This record gives sequence, structure tokens and C-alpha cells, in this order.
Amino acid sequence: MIEPEDLTTVIRALADPTRRAVFERIANTGEITVVELTRGSNVTQGAISQHLKSLKKAGLVSERPEGRNVYYRAQPGGLAPLADWMSHYGVFWRDRFADLRNLLKEIDP
Repeated sequence: MIEPEDLTTVIRALADPTRRAVFERIANTGEITVVELTRGSNVTQGAISQHLKSLKKAGLVSERPEGRNVYYRAQPGGLAPLADWMSHYGVFWRDRFADLRNLLKEIDP
């Protein structure tokens, strides 16, 4: 069962294009620091930190402190509420397309 608040949190986190880009960059690099994320963007370190806070709240990233650095890593399991929701509607549309296909066969034998 999809918890509506979990789904809403994930959708809100990924709705922002900059935040989505931050998540994608983290997912593509394995682990990365705020400094490295800031260096590769036109966004301030404070803004990156705020985006990371939203991504952490949604369960999309985790952090690992090491000395003075904090490393961020993508948590693919955080996408589960979104994937479950999309899967539900995937079945819905597959059924509708099958119904349409059958109707078109009846109309034009």
C-alpha cells in the first residue's frame, strides 16, 4: 500500500528541476560532497544544502560523515512510493489500451 504522505514527499522533492539535477548527479557519481556538487553547478552551497535536506527527508539520499566532509549517496529505495504509484497506473493504461484494441477489431474486422 502506498502511503500518500510518502508519495507526496517524493514527488515534491523531485518536482524542482535543480533538486532533480542534484539527485541525478548524486545517483551517477556514487558518492559526492556538497563542495563537489556546488562546484559543478551555478547554485550556491547554501542552496545545494537545502536541496539535499529535501532529498534526505524524502528518503532519496543518505549521508556519510567522514572527517570534515559529508558524502551523499543516492538511495534508490526512496523512489519506491513513486514507482509503486506509477506501476498502479501502468496496469490501468495497459487494460484501457487492450480494451481499445478489442473495440477497434470489432469495428474494422
